[in-house]
This record gives sequence, C-alpha cells and structure tokens, in this order.
Amino acid sequence: MPLDYEKIKRWPIPPAEQAYGVRETILYALGVGVATSNPVAEDDLKYVYEDGLRALPTQHAVLAPGAFWMGDPGTGIVVEKILHGEQFLTVHKPLPPQGRVIGRTTVEEIYDKGAGKGAVMYLSRRIHDAATDELLATVGFSIFLRGNGGFGGSAAGAPVPHAVPAQRPPDASLDLVTRPEQAVIYRLSGDWNPLHVDPRVAALGGFDKPILHGMCSYGVAGRAVLKLLCGNEPARLRRLDVRFATPVYPGETLRTEIWREGAGRAAFQVRVVERDVVALTNGYAEWLD
Repeated sequence: MPLDYEKIKRWPIPPAEQAYGVRETILYALGVGVATSNPVAEDDLKYVYEDGLRALPTQHAVLAPGAFWMGDPGTGIVVEKILHGEQFLTVHKPLPPQGRVIGRTTVEEIYDKGAGKGAVMYLSRRIHDAATDELLATVGFSIFLRGNGGFGGSAAGAPVPHAVPAQRPPDASLDLVTRPEQAVIYRLSGDWNPLHVDPRVAALGGFDKPILHGMCSYGVAGRAVLKLLCGNEPARLRRLDVRFATPVYPGETLRTEIWREGAGRAAFQVRVVERDVVALTNGYAEWLD
C-alpha cells in the first residue's frame, strides 16, 4: 500500500514524558545481562547497586517512546509488515540514574524502494531533561515498511551503513552471555511485544521459540563497547549505531568484535557464538579516547 509522504512527514507526534528511578535503571541493566555471576563482577556492580549507581548509556534509547502512533489507521502504514532495521544513539550528556525526561520524536525522512519492495523511514527522538530542557541524547532508528513501497518517492540519498572491515581480523572481541529468561526480564523496561515471551506468537512469526528483543542485543553490544573501548566508564561513550541482521534466542552468547578506525572511532559487529551468525552488523562507535 503506497503511503502519503507529506502526511507522514507532518504527522503530529506528541511529546512523551517519563519518570524513572533507581528501580528502572537497575532493571534495565539486568535486562541487558548485567549480573550473571555471584558475586557480580566488580566493574559491573555500579549498574545494579544503588550505592553509586550509574546508568548504562543505551538506557537513553528506551526512555519516553510515547504511544505507538504508526498503528493509527490514518497513517496508512501496514503495521503487520514493519521491521526495526537500525538503531542509532548520540549521547550529549550522561543519563542520571533517576529523573524525568521528555522525548520529542520526528520523522526525518522516508525513502521509497519501489512497489513490492517497501520503504525505509528514519526517525529521531530527542531526549531532554524535563526539569531543565537540556538535551541528553538523540536516539535514531529506521523502520522498514515492507508493505508501503511505491508511493512515488525516491531512494536517492538514503544513509549508507557503516562498513565493517571484514578483510582483517578484529582488534578486540568480548563474549557476553544472555540468560534463558533474558527476554522476560528485558520486556519489563517497556517492550511488551508477546513475540518475545509467548511461544504461540513466536510460532506465528516463524520462530520455533520466542526470540530476544533486538534492543536487548543492542544493549549487550553497548556493554561490550564500554568494556573494550571506554574502560567501562559510561560517561565516555558518545555514539553507538547498529543494523539488525539476525534474531537472537535468549540463552545464547553474544561476541562483540571491534575494529579500531582511529582516535575515538571503531566499527563493530555482534556474532551469536553458538550458531556462528552475525546478529548485529554495520556497527559504529565513538567515545572519548
């Protein structure tokens, strides 16, 4: 179904406000796999313990998403055929472990791949401190609209994914485990899609069991980047971009492979160890070196 480009570009997406506290910050960290040992690894304790608690930078990406406006029939978007394609994060200021934020979402652009081929919509959500209106982070993402190609737009100028230099071995890698109950914990941070918990819904989607949230895998990758490039200091991370390639199952091990590209810049990908498939690709990170 073709969509109305100008209508979607001007769609009135209301700001969303969200309060979060120590409980939500710890729950998010648990949801992306922190604290899988007893005792908790010393350099991870700060993400799950209220004494000196720090927020993981990727927590920005789950705050103040607002209502699911794409489900409004007036948009013309075929919601049964949408996929989350890419995720981007630019951190302007470290996230406090508790506070109140406002998310302001904008449709940045829609690229038409053609009738029967779908379209790609790029959006951004700016996360502001509700008390000061200070910009904390810019969260970006792309949505593949598989049922909405051929609206008469152009594919010219679409962003090009960051290349991973696979012609040489990675400079560093880190394996992080996920737990069998990882999706059940992660969904408590706000993504209630039953695909990730109900075997019947997973089967309808073509999976033999529930899959892990893509944004959970993204958070695990963020943890690995922090450890490998930032000395596990959350304030040093400035950017984290990925493309989703293959679903992950809870309980699998995720290996983040990193290629340094210069001062404060690196490419990365995330591989499922047990199946030797790439789950996240075209990764790009920036940090304070």
